[in-house]
Amino acid sequence: MSSEPERPPPAPEAGVPAATLSNKQRKRDARKAEKAAKYAQQQKPAAEDPSPEHGQQKQQQPAAAEDDPSAANYGDVLPGEILPAAVPDGPWAEIGRLDKAAAGRSVLVRAWAQAVYRGSKTKNVAFIELRRGMSTVQCVLAGSAQMMLFALSLPKESIVVVEGAVALLDNPLRYTTVREVEIQVRKLYCISRAAPKLPISVEDAGRSAEEFAKAEAKGVPLPCVGQDTRLDYRVIDLRTAAGQAVFRVQHQVENKFREYLSSKDFISIHTPKLISGSSEGGAAVFKLEYKNGKCACLAQSPQLHKQMAICGGFCRVFEVGSVFRAEDSNTHRHLCEFVGLDAEMEIMRHYFEVCDIVDGLFVELFRHLNENCKTELEAINRQYPFEPVKYLESTLRLSYEEGIQMLKEAGTEIEPMADLNTEAEKKLGQLVREKYDTDFFILYRYPLAARPFYTMPCYDNPAYSNSFDVFLRGEEIISGAQRIHEPELLAKRAAEHGIDKSSIKWYIESFRYGTPPHGGFGAGLERVVMLFCGLNNIRKASCFPRDPQRLSP
Repeated sequence: MSSEPERPPPAPEAGVPAATLSNKQRKRDARKAEKAAKYAQQQKPAAEDPSPEHGQQKQQQPAAAEDDPSAANYGDVLPGEILPAAVPDGPWAEIGRLDKAAAGRSVLVRAWAQAVYRGSKTKNVAFIELRRGMSTVQCVLAGSAQMMLFALSLPKESIVVVEGAVALLDNPLRYTTVREVEIQVRKLYCISRAAPKLPISVEDAGRSAEEFAKAEAKGVPLPCVGQDTRLDYRVIDLRTAAGQAVFRVQHQVENKFREYLSSKDFISIHTPKLISGSSEGGAAVFKLEYKNGKCACLAQSPQLHKQMAICGGFCRVFEVGSVFRAEDSNTHRHLCEFVGLDAEMEIMRHYFEVCDIVDGLFVELFRHLNENCKTELEAINRQYPFEPVKYLESTLRLSYEEGIQMLKEAGTEIEPMADLNTEAEKKLGQLVREKYDTDFFILYRYPLAARPFYTMPCYDNPAYSNSFDVFLRGEEIISGAQRIHEPELLAKRAAEHGIDKSSIKWYIESFRYGTPPHGGFGAGLERVVMLFCGLNNIRKASCFPRDPQRLSP
């Protein structure tokens, strides 16, 4: 722990005048005084002082609770109570916004107690590090021995309310995000006590590979929290700086997706997730028993219904919603449930119009994240180092045949007229970066055999299709295409893919009533975040992931 800066004298305690106390409040205060007495007699500090001299001096006994004038200024809340009546009215302060300008102000803060310990220089001073979101601040307690004992009894990760004065520090701190000021505590209440022994610690879950390597080199290995353990205790794992940052970045990705498409005259829709047949074909579909003996499927995508929205007269639509895939894929990039970012639009001349939307959307998204998520990206980078994404202002477009030729020239053999496997995707991404200096590119005109049944064949060569995939850091993040809007061809293609036409009759019939040429694309929110942030596993970008092995928490 960093050495303690010299601090100004503690601010005077702000109690409630006795004349204003109700009988109910007096009873509350009496109960708190009893609790304080128990702390003084029975409890020991929950956190040890990091200084070497700690434990060598005998702990000084505090005064009896009934003699403590600050007894009403600390304690656990009563059952069912949200906030003690002694807490003054006023706005809640955001820890991350405390700076020099806040010095001298009284503030009210609710946060997690990240660490509690005695001072290393002065034993009658205690410190609490508070954390809220990605921000941390130091709080200092001095004066009341009983209040200090109460503070030291708090288990890590307990939720507390602090009222106090912001004070300027002579020397900036190194171990908190708020470095120039601290809070001098006048009131301290515990809202929710954490268990004394946690299954994992936020500190251990937030360590980087570099920290582990340094500790190992010194012969003092640190506890390592594995992936499965993290997910078992996800609510603790999410409290790390990187965990908080990942989902703040994810929030920005989703918001920018909505904002950009709305600016291009798309409207948001919501499609059903319970459908009567497979929306993508194949066996990767969750089936369940529906009402009246019917069988239902969880939608593998909103594909069929977003096309029907175009049939319904909406020229451009998008959806953000859950997608379900029953694939038995235990990989770093697959989930059984993820958040789909889907769009569908009328095509006026060429399916490249869809590519244009993808191009504009992701170039704008990358720019937005780099400019507005600097703090979050730095936090992720500290624990999971990564290089910033390289992209072009006008996204590179290569035909499937051009991509295959690049792979062949590099010695990578690909099955003719087939989709790219993971190894080929990685290799192509590497080749494109070396030649074009970009991590983000579009590969278009895929073989028809490698695409879903609803993909429009190329008019000049039906062995190929009006389709594209988009790659980031050598992995696919988007799949898109022009869709078939002719019902006879659509029915024929569905049959070729082994799909029972009767299960999607309602879908095919919708194209008999006049439908414009159209196309669209779909991306996985978690995969976009994983690849942009250079994470090694998609589960890090899913709040509570669902994969073939995990159905809880």
